[in-house]
Amino acid sequence: MGHKNFWILLLLLLSGIVLGSFIGDLAGKVPGLSWLGFGQSFGLDSPLIVNLGVIIITFGLTIKITMASIIGVALALVIYRFI
Repeated sequence: MGHKNFWILLLLLLSGIVLGSFIGDLAGKVPGLSWLGFGQSFGLDSPLIVNLGVIIITFGLTIKITMASIIGVALALVIYRFI
């Protein structure tokens, strides 16, 4: 088997999160699959603004975790195991 690459795992996890969130948004409108869109958002409600006079820096981060994104991460881990 050998050594598995960290970057492949990271790429699979990110793609699982993105595809899961996309599927969760689409399935949230379907009555029988609306549970896939259920989730929680956390992060900064309003961005943090640092004004240095010459430059203004704005920091903001919000993460939304849905049931579909959790399933996407689980599938990404299963795929990584079989690579």
